[in-house]
Formats: sequence, C-alpha cells, structure tokens
Amino acid sequence: NVQEGEAGGITQQIGATYFEKKTLLAQTAKLNETEKFDLNLPGMLVIDTPGHESFTNLRSRGSSLCDVAILVVDLMHGLEQQTIESLTMLRNRGTPFVVALNKVDRCYDWKTCKDTPIRDALKEQSEGTIQEFRSRSSDAKIQLQEQGVNSNIYWEMGDDDWENSDFVPLVPTSAISGEGVQDVLLLLCQIAQRKLWRQIMWCANLQCTVLEVKAIDGLGMTVDVLVVNGYLKEGDKAVFCTLDGPIVSEIRGLLTPPPSREMRVKSEYIHHKEIKGALGVKVIGNGLEKVMAGTPVMVVGPDDEVEDIKAEVMSDLTKLQEKLSTDKKGVMVQASTLGALEALLQFLREETKPPIPVSAIGIGTIHKRDVTKISIMNEKGCPEYATILAFDVPVTKETREHAEEVNVRIFTADIIYHLFDQFTRFMENLNEKRREDAAAIAVFPSIIKILPQHVFNTKDPIIVGVEVVEGILKVGTPLCVPALDGLNVGIVTSIEQNGKEQETARKGASVAIKIVNENNPTITYGRQFDASNSLYSTLSRASIDALKLHFKEKLENEDWRLVVKLKKVFNII
Repeated sequence: NVQEGEAGGITQQIGATYFEKKTLLAQTAKLNETEKFDLNLPGMLVIDTPGHESFTNLRSRGSSLCDVAILVVDLMHGLEQQTIESLTMLRNRGTPFVVALNKVDRCYDWKTCKDTPIRDALKEQSEGTIQEFRSRSSDAKIQLQEQGVNSNIYWEMGDDDWENSDFVPLVPTSAISGEGVQDVLLLLCQIAQRKLWRQIMWCANLQCTVLEVKAIDGLGMTVDVLVVNGYLKEGDKAVFCTLDGPIVSEIRGLLTPPPSREMRVKSEYIHHKEIKGALGVKVIGNGLEKVMAGTPVMVVGPDDEVEDIKAEVMSDLTKLQEKLSTDKKGVMVQASTLGALEALLQFLREETKPPIPVSAIGIGTIHKRDVTKISIMNEKGCPEYATILAFDVPVTKETREHAEEVNVRIFTADIIYHLFDQFTRFMENLNEKRREDAAAIAVFPSIIKILPQHVFNTKDPIIVGVEVVEGILKVGTPLCVPALDGLNVGIVTSIEQNGKEQETARKGASVAIKIVNENNPTITYGRQFDASNSLYSTLSRASIDALKLHFKEKLENEDWRLVVKLKKVFNII
C-alpha cells in the first residue's frame, strides 16, 4: 500500500510500477470474458504523480513522460483545483486520458463487490444507490463540460464517440475495494493498441529520464530513472545533469523492484545486467548526489563525442535553474529529493502570502555545516531567517544541538502545508513581539482640537475634552504645539468616551483625555497654551520607521497622507 506510506495520504513523490503482460491478463480476466479483447501489450509502466496542488511541477514531469493517462476525479467532491491543473497539462501536451470516477463505494448503502468489473458491481446495488451514482456522475460530466471536455460513462459511448478523439471515457472505480480497476486497465490497453500503437512501438534509441535522487541505506546515493526506450547496461558510461554541470558516471548496478511493486515501497530489489524500456530502474553509480530530477540521461556510445553528449544533457537545465534561483536574505530549504525541493520552493514563493524568501537550498540529511551556513542570517540582522525548513529529511541529534547553540530553528514535516503552518506561526509570534517592542517608539499621527467648554483640570494632570481632527489618537502619544516653537504638552495617559476607557480615538471622535508631563509638571492649560492652539502628535524619523515596519496595516491612506504633512511640520527628512 503506497498511500499508507505517504504523509497525509497525499502522494509526495513520483513513483513507478511495472505490470507484466501476465499480470495485465490476470487482472482483466473477469471483464475480458465479456469484452473478448485480444490483449497484445508486452506490459504497462504506471507512473504515480502527486495529487497535492503544490506539486504542479512533479505532476507535469510525470505527464510529459506518459503515453496515456488516468485522471482521478473524486465522485464525491467533483473537480478540485489540482484536478483542473492536471487536466490542463494533459490537454496542453495532447496526452489521451481516461477519467477514473473514484470513491464510488462512498455512495449511500453501497454493497462492496471486491475487485469486480464495475458493471457487475452496479447490478448488485439498490435503486437508491444507483440513483445517487447517476446523479453524481452526471455532475462530474457537467463539470468536465465546463472545462471543455466531452465525456461519457465508457460503456454508454457509441461508435461515433470512440471515433471522436475529443471524447473522454469515464470509468467509475473504488480504489479501496477494487471495483472498476479491471475496467481502467483494460480500457488503457484498448486505447494503447487501437490509437497509440505507432507511438508506443519500442525503439532502440535510449530515452531515459531521472525521476528522483535518493540516498538508500547500504547503496549510497541512487538515481531512480524511467527508461522509456532503448537499453541501459551495467558498465555503460552515463551522462547526468547536475547543478554544477554534467557528470559522467559508470553504471555500477541496475535494480528494479519485483514486478507489480512500487519503486518507493521498500522491498528486495532484483539486480540486472541489462534493462530494456519501458521500466522504472534504480541506478547505482559514483558522484550521483547532485543529479537533478526531470533531466535526461544519455549514454556515451563508441562513436560519440563525450562533450557533445554533455551539451545535449545540459540543455534542459537552464529552464530549471530559473526556478531554483535563491534570494540574498531568506530561510534555508532542505528536501529529500530534487522534485520535492522544486515543489517546496514553488509553494513558498507563489502560494504563500506573503512569499517566504529562500537564501539556500539543499537535498538530503541536514548536517552541522548547513546550520552554520544559515546562522549567518543572525549576523545580517534577520534572525527570523536563521531557520531551516526541512521536508521529509532526517536531522541528526548533534545537528539539533548545534542549531540551539547558534540560535537556528529547524522545522521538520512530512507534508508541505505543515511546514508552512509552523513557519507562519513562528513569524506571527515574532511580529507580535516586535510590535510590542516597537509600540514605545511608534507614534501614530494625529491633530486634535481642545473643546474649551470641556476643560476639567488645567494642570498635572491636564484633563480636557478634545475632538480628533485628523488621524488616530492613541494612549501613549506625545503631544506638542508646533505653533509655539514645538511646546511639549505631555503624553496622553488615558482616553475616555461616554465614561468608557479606550486605547484609540479616530478622526471625528470627541473624547476626554488625560495628559501627564513628567519633565515639566507646572505646564498649565490657559497659561502656556489654550484652545486656540491645535495639538499635534510629536513625530520623529524613528517613530515613522517603526510605524512603517510594524503597524503599516493599522494606518489607512489618509493617515499616511497626514504623516507626510507632519514630516514637513517637524522638518523630518
């Protein structure tokens, strides 16, 4: 069970499974009693791509490799955002596909008929269950129609629909109890043999793509590749693409999982001297740590120039490098594989608000040197970025201890969303603390007018009624009279409206305020200043900077216009 091994039940990496011809025949035998289809395919290689919406690039990597695709649609929820993304990719690449309407077993009162053809299973259901199934599948058809896809339940499609390449067959399935899975397999075989036989003819030219780069205990760094066409042999000089340029490595071993087993599910690997496509293979060699997923692999033949092959292999990298470019200031991102790293970077930059900058990237276990590298953010005055976001990678005990010593945080998770949540929570707490620290420096802009009929106490403390003419008056605001050479009146220690204390008063509010002046307790209303003088918030360069940095969202546009006006009053550059 692959999905149980995945965090959150979401596919987080690309994997590949090979079905031999005898497996295909055995799996579709019951259905084929009625279909009587002559199955000639030598086998089928199934690539599992991530369903999570953050994994667009991993999915596009999978869809660019395939001849025919299965688009899984949740019968209960219809088309989700990631389903629409996958649909767009398949159509852009012109890949034929079938739609699996999954979770048919979630229909009310569904009677499980394990691993049977879907039509046999539907015959066993009650009228109410059939009605719900019909209603939900017609909703899915309408949603697909909205995306410009004509579709129909596959056994209800007429000959015209099959001839029309725009028509997509729908196959109801249950991934848990297996109903309809035979139908999907047989349908894929039929499409391949009837429509795609020319393009799936095997040819001897090597066509090979890197799926993942993974460290495996006892084998070191290995590369999972997909051999679509051609041969790979032990001892071949293979050229791989890395961030630091092309590398040539001799293939020391070719391993495959047993047939019908997923490449990511731990099982005893089978060793091979030679591999013929199409097959998912684990390649063992030297210096494969930095090989990039999604790049081609080429073999240097007896008549080939090594430099030509190197140039060919590197041609795709330029597109990938744009995605992986890093910022000057930002967190460090570490992931188990390059595909996951790419997905995580895209998520942090494009799907988080605001984007999280990334200054360093890495693959595999986090070591002390990684911690030391990112700790420099503390010296650069960005302690919040002295952080490592680790996706699906181990962290050694010494590394954690070292991180505590140099004040670096390490957040680890198996699901991208959880990493983002941890970092966002940390940033919110940090910003809250910074706001509290900055509150003493930040002064909100305001101009207030004293109401002469509401003067309750003329000195120490001065208690008067005022109207806020412009801006925001807050408790703690220092007030002055610019017209009287910037006379310091004192600090607002409380604000009352209708007998209730409050922290702030906005433009247009009439409130009573208490003003205390510890430096000059003898200052008196009516002697040094009176109601003819407007009182202003005392702004400085430091207070404006603190406002911009920590309270930007608390001020509206007209408040910022007042800040500009007061800068001129106080001659602040």
